[in-house]
Formats: sequence, C-alpha cells, structure tokens
Amino acid sequence: MAECLATGEVPEVLFWVGCAGSFDDRAKKITKAIARILNHCDVSFAILGQEESCTGDPAKRAGNEFLFQMMAMQNIQVLNGYEVKKIVTGCPHCFNTLKNEYPSLGGQYEVVHHTQLINELIQEGRITLQGGGAFQGKKITFHDPCYLGRGNGEYEAPRALIQKLDAELVEMKRSRANGLCCGAGGAQMFKEAEPGNKEVNIERTEDALATNATVVAAGCPFCNTMLTDGVKHFEKENQVIVKDVAELIAEAADL
Repeated sequence: MAECLATGEVPEVLFWVGCAGSFDDRAKKITKAIARILNHCDVSFAILGQEESCTGDPAKRAGNEFLFQMMAMQNIQVLNGYEVKKIVTGCPHCFNTLKNEYPSLGGQYEVVHHTQLINELIQEGRITLQGGGAFQGKKITFHDPCYLGRGNGEYEAPRALIQKLDAELVEMKRSRANGLCCGAGGAQMFKEAEPGNKEVNIERTEDALATNATVVAAGCPFCNTMLTDGVKHFEKENQVIVKDVAELIAEAADL
C-alpha cells in the first residue's frame, strides 16, 4: 500500500494476509494461491506488508479486551490512513473481526472472505476451469469454519466453488449450521487442550473420513492445520489430502 500511495495508484482491494498466511509455512501456500487467482483475474490489489499486524482476534477471544482494542486501533489508523474501502481475507477470524468488531472502533470497510470473492470472479467469467482439472470426479467434503458459517452465515460460496470442479461434494453428518468446530477457534489454537477423552480435531476428522472423501476442503488456515493433524493421527495422509478451497481452484485453473 505504501508503494501504491507513492505512485498515486489506488488498488481495488486490500488483501489482508493475516498472521497464519504470513508466517505459517502451510498457510503461506494458501496465501500464494489467493494471490495467483487475483493476479490471473487482473484484480488490482495490495497488501500492508510490515504495516499489517494481528487483528487482535486471539486476544479478544482469550478475554483480553484491552489488548484487542489497542491492536485494533493501530490497524484502523493504518487502514484509514490509506483510505481502504474493500478488504479480502484468507482467514475467517480476520474476516469476522474486521467486518463485525472494527466498525464500532472507527473502521468501516467492505470485508469479504476469499471464497466469496473467488466465487464472484468465476460468475463474472474471469476464471475458467478446465472441467475440474485434477479434481474431476473426486469426492470432496467441505468443513465449515465457525466464523464463516455460523458466525456470518456464509455456507454457499465455498460449496459453489467445489461444485465448479466437476467433483462430487459430499456433506459430513455435521455440516452447515450444525457443523463442528475444528478445535482451534476461540484462541484454543495457542493453548494446551483441556481435560477430556478426545481432541476436538480428532472428532471432526472422524466426521470427514466417514464421508469417504479423498479431499477435505477448508476455508481457514486454523481449520487446515487441525484437520491435517487429524488425518495424520489416523495415518491417512496417503489417501486423504486437506486443501484450502483457493488451492483447489488455483490448481484446477492451472494458475
């Protein structure tokens, strides 16, 4: 964004990369897939780079409202300084926080999740899929991220993208509004599990494996990590792959 400002360019969209998308090696691949799609569709976008910091979601969910507001105000100052209007995120946690928590602190933006934006681009004919590519005819199940599904009511966009792959979309017994958390939300990603007889991600992976799908699609870097760990727990890495919806589209369109 700093470079755009220097040249007088006003990007159409700010891509909010997020902490996972910036620092987690697995999530970086999702970030690159989203960037390849945006570039392919000639969507003018920019990132904040070093000026982007955590939205404050984990701090807020862990109960530290003071720290959350400090982080949010810092981000809002940067975003408003660049007169940002539209933001796309690769993470439902960032999506939810920017969309629903920032307005009351002075941050008013149009915020979309990457599956929503990619779905719009396909509807506009800006991406053409070659008959589903590598995923044609495969069984794919989609895990609803909590903050995309129940939190913001978006169930259709990711499913519409999977169906564009000419794949068979199979639903888990708990899906959409009845979906089960992967176990990482509410800052649980960063702490040890509480006493119990089973990890949440193991329970959720059982739901995914019960569909006999060969691809588990996710729309969140946290969910991706938890489901990947679950598949490894059951030693099914050679039979089942976990991919973000953006990665499926980028691979099918050969980007």
